[in-house]
Amino acid sequence: MGWGAELLVFVADLREGGAVIEVPQAAIDLAKRFEGFCRVPKSDPTRAYPYVCPAGYHTIGFGHLCKPDHPPITEAEAEVYLAQDLMTALTATLWYCPVLATESDSRLVAIVDFTFNLGAGRLQTSTLRRRINQRAWASSAVELRRWVYGGGVVLPGLVIRREAEVALVL
Repeated sequence: MGWGAELLVFVADLREGGAVIEVPQAAIDLAKRFEGFCRVPKSDPTRAYPYVCPAGYHTIGFGHLCKPDHPPITEAEAEVYLAQDLMTALTATLWYCPVLATESDSRLVAIVDFTFNLGAGRLQTSTLRRRINQRAWASSAVELRRWVYGGGVVLPGLVIRREAEVALVL
């Protein structure tokens, strides 16, 4: 069974147990705050076009990874992508850090944002994951602050983003 199939089983198990998986509004707001609806001015300024983010990935809308030839999208279309991407991040976050299901929403929001920004694979293999599952929140904050590099360089935007996540974790 692949990783994706395991997540679907995990989601089904949560639903059968009566739990509803919903992306917290604060997670949507946080992602929008740091991603922004990135319009690359071309002939149609009401649409977003693919661009290369500071870490070197082709992106569109609110941080959605895409192919370089992805067609332009409206802000409404970007919000659909964001909702899908955040649901993926939420599901992976709860899969790898099940303790967050019983912690404050702010802690869950912080780690969902981290997962959305860096990917489930980074969370899965990180010391951050171990610290979260140990409920070692001060150590989790230290670990979050380590994830500020893009292309081998400290990115000021990631420093600010990680500090926002730290404030939610502590």
